Amino acid sequence: MYQVLYRKWRPRVFADVVGQPQVTVTLKNELMAGRIAHAYLFTGSRGTGKTTCAKIMAKAVNCLNPVNGDPCGECEICRGVDSGSIMDIVEIDAASNNGVDNIRSLREEANFTPAAAKYRVYIIDEVHMLSTGAFNALLKTLEEPPAHVIFILATTEVHKLPATILSRCQRFDFHRIPPQDIADRLTYVAQQEQAEVEPQAALLIARLADGALRDALSLLDQCLGRSKSITVEVVNETAGLVGRDHLFELTSAIQHSDSAHALEVIDQLHNSSKDMARLCEELSAHFRNLMLIKAMKDAHNMIVVSDAEYEKLTKQALSISLPVILHGLDTLQSALEKMYRGGDRRIEIEMALIRLCSPELDSTTDALIRRIEALEHGTGKPLAAKAEKKSAPQALQAENEPQRVISPVSRSVESEDLSQKPERKSAELPQQNESNENLQSGAERLAEWPEILQILKGYSRVIASAFNGSTAYISGAYVLIDAPNEIAFKLLRESAQRDNMRNAIQQVTGKTYKLGPYKSQAEDAQTEDPLSKLAGMAEREGIEVTKI
Repeated sequence: MYQVLYRKWRPRVFADVVGQPQVTVTLKNELMAGRIAHAYLFTGSRGTGKTTCAKIMAKAVNCLNPVNGDPCGECEICRGVDSGSIMDIVEIDAASNNGVDNIRSLREEANFTPAAAKYRVYIIDEVHMLSTGAFNALLKTLEEPPAHVIFILATTEVHKLPATILSRCQRFDFHRIPPQDIADRLTYVAQQEQAEVEPQAALLIARLADGALRDALSLLDQCLGRSKSITVEVVNETAGLVGRDHLFELTSAIQHSDSAHALEVIDQLHNSSKDMARLCEELSAHFRNLMLIKAMKDAHNMIVVSDAEYEKLTKQALSISLPVILHGLDTLQSALEKMYRGGDRRIEIEMALIRLCSPELDSTTDALIRRIEALEHGTGKPLAAKAEKKSAPQALQAENEPQRVISPVSRSVESEDLSQKPERKSAELPQQNESNENLQSGAERLAEWPEILQILKGYSRVIASAFNGSTAYISGAYVLIDAPNEIAFKLLRESAQRDNMRNAIQQVTGKTYKLGPYKSQAEDAQTEDPLSKLAGMAEREGIEVTKI
């Protein structure tokens, strides 16, 4: 008779338990030292190994020939527990046996000595489902059980347990299993089943399982029913997922306010029998990935996708502002809640996408923030920049001098004229007589430059295209730009274009910087003082030069 994978490949020793070393190592050490408690509490989300570890422990404490804390699996006790013939290991489902009478029967049975094993072990699953009376009936026995009785309580909602129960148990917390550990286990199981699973397909199953190895094995079992060669497409078809391309397409429609195209995509997916609630969950997860990339320097460890898809996500995240992403998350979560309350799923997601494509139809705070940001981009003068101009007019007035900021002819920074005005000092400007070379010596590369250029496209695609291939560096209060052509610097000589560039930098970095060109060492070597050049020519001609 066929046995499903999560039962067939259930761990039989602690070493086979995946992703829970904080539990298995401690339990093995206690068993080897003979320090066996009378009550244990296993907590954690579904499918993380709570019941599995409880069964392994029940065998280990009764095993006739334990091996380093693990059951041998060959003695009559181990074989009897596996086959269910040992009556001293009792597994109780508290969800269906949650009354006072059930616990009273358990207390009476606990007084009898084991029939075949050394310990009578009670595994109470979903213990949080017990009633208040049942907890009270269990409390005294749990506090002072007979010497031959061990209780192992398992629950997914530990906060529902009374404090009196918690204080009488040794508590072990089971964590969500990392996606890579789940993927490795799936690959091993598939190989043992004479099947093949692609690495990206295994990672996709692991992401869908949400840290539960049992769920991952169940989904792998379904995929094997379709094909012995499991690809990402097989997983998508089996789980009823929306393809990743559709998620990027819907997000692009939201970004460009194309509600008609978004509704067409929804119609295609609905006609393909895609579940609209699952689509909403997947799109919400997609927006979460964009949010993490936007908010973190490196979110690769928190997003379970391939390198190619991560690059695609990064490119899309750079082109979307954070308020748009947060508005999308909030709207999709609200739509998902309405779906589960009984609303028509297709209508809910269609309304959500129309609101996202047309924020003027939405009266929420996030939608208003999006509209304000769009107005700011349209004028090119954000409110934050105006406030800064009021608070520090003198500093910004010095920065707005075009010839000294980014002149393509002199290729020097604002500090070049400071030697002529030694009395002028400011915390935002370089120190007196500081050269461009000194300013660049401590410059650090601006990693967010590609994102700044993406925002600059919202102001002018022509200006942004002029900076293709450019890099930028931060040095104190300056952003030094290294562009491959002089057109970019000629454009930035215009006051409006400089404002757009500063606004884009401020939106990404949260700070206001002054602008200047980055002069490479090669360019420094090529630049020669005209007076020095004239003196050299005179010396070569034998003309005496008088120094003044």
